[in-house]
Amino acid sequence: MNRNSKSIIAIIAAAATAQGFGAAAQSYSDVNIARDGSLLRVDFRLDTRDMDFGSDREVTLMPVISDGTNRAELPAVIVAGRNRFIQNQRHDIPAPASGVSMIRKGESLTYTVTTPWQQWMERSTLYVDADECNCGFDHTDLPDTQLAQLDFVPREFVAEYLFVTPEAEAVKTRDLAGSAFIDFPVNKTTLLPDYRRNPQELAKIRSTIDAVKNDPDSRITGVTICGYASPEGGYEANERLAAGRAATLADYVGSLYTFPKSMMHTSSVAEDWAGLRKWVEASDIANRDAILAIIDTPVYTDPDAREWKLKSTYPEQYRYMLENVYPALRHSDYTVDYTVRSFTDPAEIARVFAASPQKLSLAEMYVLAGTLEPGSDEYCRVFEVAASMYPDAPEANLNMANIALGRGELDRAAKYLERAADSPAKTYTQGLILARRGDYTAALPLIEAASQAGLAEATAALDSLREVIAWQNR
Repeated sequence: MNRNSKSIIAIIAAAATAQGFGAAAQSYSDVNIARDGSLLRVDFRLDTRDMDFGSDREVTLMPVISDGTNRAELPAVIVAGRNRFIQNQRHDIPAPASGVSMIRKGESLTYTVTTPWQQWMERSTLYVDADECNCGFDHTDLPDTQLAQLDFVPREFVAEYLFVTPEAEAVKTRDLAGSAFIDFPVNKTTLLPDYRRNPQELAKIRSTIDAVKNDPDSRITGVTICGYASPEGGYEANERLAAGRAATLADYVGSLYTFPKSMMHTSSVAEDWAGLRKWVEASDIANRDAILAIIDTPVYTDPDAREWKLKSTYPEQYRYMLENVYPALRHSDYTVDYTVRSFTDPAEIARVFAASPQKLSLAEMYVLAGTLEPGSDEYCRVFEVAASMYPDAPEANLNMANIALGRGELDRAAKYLERAADSPAKTYTQGLILARRGDYTAALPLIEAASQAGLAEATAALDSLREVIAWQNR
């Protein structure tokens, strides 16, 4: 038989002795039942040495498979006394084509037969009926001898996904950030609101602040402006310009609102070499790698020396960057820090989630998920949004790993799990991913470890996993 397609069941009666046959006692051993595609094979050893009846008598033994409603009768075995055995042989009993076997009382027989597989046989019983008087079998009686319980139902690994509850934020702090390109007169820190493109750039800053200021659920706690200058020119002059322009812009923005001065903060970067490097790395400019090497060389601790090396070594590329890249390095980054009130009512959380999910904490989103049908599209979307808004939060990544796992997206689940913090819950989920891949052997120690750590979900899953492994190895 094909080893790969064969399913051998666990036999509950490896040997059985008939009861209720009067003097007809027989024993069975080496019971084995296997399915091979569309056929079911039944094997057992029949021993009649303990049967005690007259030489002129016979007993017919019929193996039967039944689930209580359906039954399949297998070819019978006739056990005959000496005289009856001889008479039967003379009269060709049993008929050669009947499939029925005959042996003399006291002999043994290896019984092997195949019968068509039927779905109802998945859970059924193999037993033997006995006819001692040639009066037929009474199918209403209980079976005389049960040999085995058939169980071909594949074991499925069943496990509960473990979602962790995020801790509530004591204060929900948020920020909005942007970058404005404010034009200042050459070498000056004077801000002219109507100068060049300043109206549009200043409007960007105001729009960001107003988006928070006009939100009844939010309160601004601070505004920070960081000024940047480009690398051309002397470092000291650039340092003065970057700091002075940041302060001027902060004063101007503060004058547009009623913010206390303590809410306005400034910082500066004299020369935006990081911004220049980012542009060069992403470009296809000539001598790109050599220019990057100059920017990255530690020996140029003096920014002016670095700029001179760049300018003198690659003058053509330097002129291009001076005209096309450096203007964008003269910018003012701004950040609006604010707090958002807490939400406790699930209905309100649902409304906020639909309109402005950034206002919600992970814990609040988890409250919302608890009101939805697990596994539904709405339920999964809550965790999707949580993971996208809080990509570094271990809880969000662990929960999203379980959402992906439930969808059968195993590779995606593994990627989310990489960003989850080490914990018994993570170990358990790692085990689930392996189990869903069919690698039960690798999954077992992980789920065992999670169970030993006290996770009830892991303990329940461990029982299921062990059953699957035992069924595969039977």
